[in-house]
Amino acid sequence: MSDSAGGPAAYRALLERLTRWFDQGRREHPGVIPCREGCSACCHGPFDISVADVELLEAGVRALPETEWLEVRRRAEALVTRIETLEPGWSAPHAISDLGEERFDRLSEALATEPCPLLDPDGRCRIYADRPLVCRLIGLGMHTQAGGVIENTCPIQDRFPGYAELPPVHFDLESFEEVERACLVQAAGRRFGHPEGWEFETTIAAALADLPVTRSPWPR
Repeated sequence: MSDSAGGPAAYRALLERLTRWFDQGRREHPGVIPCREGCSACCHGPFDISVADVELLEAGVRALPETEWLEVRRRAEALVTRIETLEPGWSAPHAISDLGEERFDRLSEALATEPCPLLDPDGRCRIYADRPLVCRLIGLGMHTQAGGVIENTCPIQDRFPGYAELPPVHFDLESFEEVERACLVQAAGRRFGHPEGWEFETTIAAALADLPVTRSPWPR
């Protein structure tokens, strides 16, 4: 399978489809949707990211200045320490499947106010262009090609006039997920040496804390 069929460049291109979908929503409802770079209302608590997202995160943080990366890593490790206090025995690679849905939901509720380690002091994402898929879905309802609806889960939507009442914006989620699956399979092959790990999910903090420290991106 070539990179165009599922490698890192393909995953970036795939996520751009979500960006265009969100931009379409902005055009259809000008001045209503408050989501933007710098808003961090949804950037709290543990949530699941895929193996392809982990690769994207790694590329993003390795492009940061070293001082910023060290701060991100410190915050990620501190949050993982809290997570492991609540869930003793959960260790690298911190697969959410090892906890199960019920335990992960409890963990998410317990740490719901914890900010993402990637937020800077002003609440801006340090790697906004490389943020995971789930971060791009929040803030707008989606109406899928097959007729399904994914509700807007923005936690502050009621604070803005007309925002919570916006109708979902159409998106061909089914064809999107076909390409996403290919990206996940390739990412699992690179990370785990076999494609069977394509369903692997973890958290942002765990992914950052588990990055090998011996693979420094900064020249010495």
